[in-house]
Amino acid sequence: MNVMSYQGYTARIEYSDEDGLLVGHLAGITDVVGFHGESVSELRHAFEKAVLDYVETCRKLGRAPQKAYSGKLSLRLEPSLHATVAVRAELARKSINQWVTDILAREAHV
Repeated sequence: MNVMSYQGYTARIEYSDEDGLLVGHLAGITDVVGFHGESVSELRHAFEKAVLDYVETCRKLGRAPQKAYSGKLSLRLEPSLHATVAVRAELARKSINQWVTDILAREAHV
């Protein structure tokens, strides 16, 4: 998957063979914000402009722009997995939250 990030927003990028364009949409929000370009640099410029236009439009409408994620994540685990995670976190001298955060960050290549 191809993505771009700007000011806390992430966009998924696709190629439209029909239009001969790179097309992007903001990910993780319910508002629909799209943009396009013929080159990567044109697409980057259109993405940044789309984010700025979105934030400005929300300001004019008197509402806060959506942000993709709050940073809070709830998980439901099988009790045996929960126990294993707790033990692994304790052995690493970390809280479950920090241990899981470290694992997810490593796997997501952050």
